[in-house]
Amino acid sequence: MHALSHGSTSTPTTIAVPPALSLPVIEAAFPRRLHPYWPKLQRETRAWLLEKRLMTPEKVEEYADGLCYTDLMAGYYLGAPDEVLQAIADYSAWFFVWDDRHDRDIVHGRPDAWRRLKDLLHSALDRPGDHLGHQDPVVAGLADSVRRLNAFLPDTWNARFARHFHAVIEAYDREFHNRTEGIVPTVEEYLELRRLTFAHWIWTDLLEPSAGYELPDAVRKNPAYRKPALLSQEFAAWYNDLCSLPKEIAGNEVHNLGISLVTHEGMTLEEAIADIRRRVEECISEFLDAEQEALRFADRLDDGTVGGKETSAAVRACVGNMRNWFSSVYWFHHESGRYRVDSWDDRSTPPYVDNATEGEK
Repeated sequence: MHALSHGSTSTPTTIAVPPALSLPVIEAAFPRRLHPYWPKLQRETRAWLLEKRLMTPEKVEEYADGLCYTDLMAGYYLGAPDEVLQAIADYSAWFFVWDDRHDRDIVHGRPDAWRRLKDLLHSALDRPGDHLGHQDPVVAGLADSVRRLNAFLPDTWNARFARHFHAVIEAYDREFHNRTEGIVPTVEEYLELRRLTFAHWIWTDLLEPSAGYELPDAVRKNPAYRKPALLSQEFAAWYNDLCSLPKEIAGNEVHNLGISLVTHEGMTLEEAIADIRRRVEECISEFLDAEQEALRFADRLDDGTVGGKETSAAVRACVGNMRNWFSSVYWFHHESGRYRVDSWDDRSTPPYVDNATEGEK
């Protein structure tokens, strides 16, 4: 299967999707679009990574565009004001860098460094203004991201975002423990943990500043809204597992749905891959039904009042971007250099990470 990709240049390129990973329904029924701000978004996020010292100048120059982090966000949060999309994209790039730091702390056996970082991230999330100048770029980068994201919606949204991200940090700590001890979670344990390490509710929360509207709790928690939101994130997490399985096997990972299926369900690797693919395809078909129910829900919210009209429009915008997540995630996995293990000198060591083995940041 092929698609025209915007990639990291102004000239579209043709991307071939391996047959084992191709999803014709995504290519046919989920058209890919990019936010018109994307070219500037890419430049600004590259500059932000440099300014915040989150990647070295050499790695930014060689890898930043090819990792396609900004493409992922520009394909998801369509309709967002440029300033909002920029803050989200920088936060997303930070998230990938943090994920890599977490991985290297495990690989190089730095539990004390990880614990210090975890505690600092909790503090930076609650008091970003106090950590903007922190000597650790990962701490300062989160502080800057949170400070900017907090500017768009009321304090109630900010508190919810912080609550959800505190849970993500703690989930990363559980993953640190599992990987350090060689513990492969059961399938159910893994699925629960994955909803946190993939930050399902963070990316869903960010739909609201993109729409310029904080949804009332009664709307956000309504099954008609919550179901398509969860399905869009489950698709992304499980498709990521499918695509990253070779990378994670090479790195002696224990956190992948395929690894849990092989370890605890007695499946062969081929059977596990087929099972993940089945789950991914079910997410898509269930989303198509849930999407229609969510749009009917949005119609019911428009009760003739100004508030009802605004809430209805915001729900429609959020549901539309839930749909965009499918195509954005799909193409990201085939465009980004993050998963191209066959091109790495060492399949267990991504070339875009800081792989220092001595000292602590």
